[in-house]
Amino acid sequence: MIDRPDALRRVRDAFRVHPVVAVLGPRQSGKTTLARMLAEGEPSTFFDLEDPRDAQRLSAPLTVLESLAGLVVIDEVQRRPELWELLRVLVDRSGSSVRFLLLGSASPALVKGVSETLAGRVGFVDLGGFSLTEVGARRRDTLWSRGGFPRSFLAEDEGASLGWRRDFIRTFLERDVPQLGIRVPAETLRRFWTMVAHYHGQVWNAAEIGRSLGFGEMTARRYLDILAGAFVVRVLPPWYENVAKRQIRSPKVYLRDSGLLHALLQLPTLDDVRSHPKLGASWEGFALEEILSRMAGPQAYFWGSHGGAELDLLLFQQGRRLGVELKYADAPGMTRSMHIALEDLKLERLWVVYPGSRTYDVHKLVTVTPLWAVTERLSVP
Repeated sequence: MIDRPDALRRVRDAFRVHPVVAVLGPRQSGKTTLARMLAEGEPSTFFDLEDPRDAQRLSAPLTVLESLAGLVVIDEVQRRPELWELLRVLVDRSGSSVRFLLLGSASPALVKGVSETLAGRVGFVDLGGFSLTEVGARRRDTLWSRGGFPRSFLAEDEGASLGWRRDFIRTFLERDVPQLGIRVPAETLRRFWTMVAHYHGQVWNAAEIGRSLGFGEMTARRYLDILAGAFVVRVLPPWYENVAKRQIRSPKVYLRDSGLLHALLQLPTLDDVRSHPKLGASWEGFALEEILSRMAGPQAYFWGSHGGAELDLLLFQQGRRLGVELKYADAPGMTRSMHIALEDLKLERLWVVYPGSRTYDVHKLVTVTPLWAVTERLSVP
């Protein structure tokens, strides 16, 4: 078992403020294992709403839940939205010490329902797969190739890892999406997801993708919202402000897990990735997720002008403007685009993240650094 200290810290910090914490993320990302780590050494009660026995135990939820104390974990909570109103009543009782940990597959309806019903009482923690901090810098390439889903990362060999990811994609499309109340043919959504994989790291063009797949722009936007709401796609918004340039106002899209990206692109090994045209984009998405996973609720954007200047990641952290460029190169140096971004965006610091191991300066405000080093610099204490 791999320890997940950062995720545990975020959950414990949320419990210091709220009596209810919702941990959201895709299936098989380790939410249940994290809950069991959190429950070690304290009274706890678990309910898995996919288990018919636990569902039956909660057939009279008020009678069951009002007598409990300590930590109460409800897994797959999106299956019983009627519980959210009851939880509000229970945590508002005078002298109540019970804490509720809700585990759910991310969906817009779940976030909206819990936020509205438990306003002021619930904190949210997003949980993806393993991060570089958790597995160690020496296993970076395995994490990049296989992705962070525990069963994919820990598989015996590359074939077993790829097989698990292919099964995950099929189960997600054929079972998980319909369970969220979304009615889209599995094969249609697979084709769309694969198309997004080919657009990984590019500016989103709904009309172009819709035309290529034979449906309209609004349908393409709806399908993207489905995948983003289920935490398998990231939509990185653009930043624009009053500068003397025409700026890009469409978002970029990324698959959040590099292993799923490689499975959809039919790239079984890292050697296959390294010989593929999406090599740079794959590294960019992998590094971007590692950085954002270390920051608590980051304000993150990309920036680009129609003249060709671009910044992969613009971060606002504690009032500071920070830039990040993600480069798959042996020894990246200063570029014209970086000079423009420093001047136009008034950046306090810019890091160039690359797969090497040395750290060196290329400008008084620009440092080339390995991925593991920049995550330590940018992480929120």
